[in-house]
Amino acid sequence: MAPVVHSFDPPERFVAGTVGPPGQRTFFLQARSGPRVTSVALEKQQVSVLAERIDELLDEVMRAGEGEATVPAVAPVGLEDGDPLEQPIVEEFRAGTMTLSWDAADERIVVEVFPFTEEALISPDQPEEEIDEPDPEEILLVRLPAGLARAFTKRALSVVAAGRAPCPFCGGPVDPEGHLCPRANGFRRTGGSPA
Repeated sequence: MAPVVHSFDPPERFVAGTVGPPGQRTFFLQARSGPRVTSVALEKQQVSVLAERIDELLDEVMRAGEGEATVPAVAPVGLEDGDPLEQPIVEEFRAGTMTLSWDAADERIVVEVFPFTEEALISPDQPEEEIDEPDPEEILLVRLPAGLARAFTKRALSVVAAGRAPCPFCGGPVDPEGHLCPRANGFRRTGGSPA
């Protein structure tokens, strides 16, 4: 059976956002075209890596000077998006594998997001020829012009950074009530500066 493809080429809006307070946030990728909205849940680290890789890929396209591609070095001001996620949020699936590529013919970043499945998990010692990923039931496919891709990365990195402040001693996240810092021999530290 062919997978359901949630395709946006290009989307009117493609953003990363969160629901919930810091420390309990759920992260989403959300694409919209007209009334059609697709939301995919994912981990904070996945948002961070996707944003960093998009920036790296665009920087590489700029350096290579592929074709007539016009790639902005930073997010164009008119494309920045600080609005909240579209409501109601209906999670289509939880993200697993994501792929990223540059389509030189259309001058677009292509993001493919596949659902997380237990069957797709592999162990570090598993031989490559034994890896057999199942066919996905759904795919989120987003094709972004370079300016919109830069705007996505700026917002995504801002959303990731808006979480809990890091502990000045161990670097771990500090909840509003503090945390047990391994560098303080089990004493509770708060987010304040060192005394």
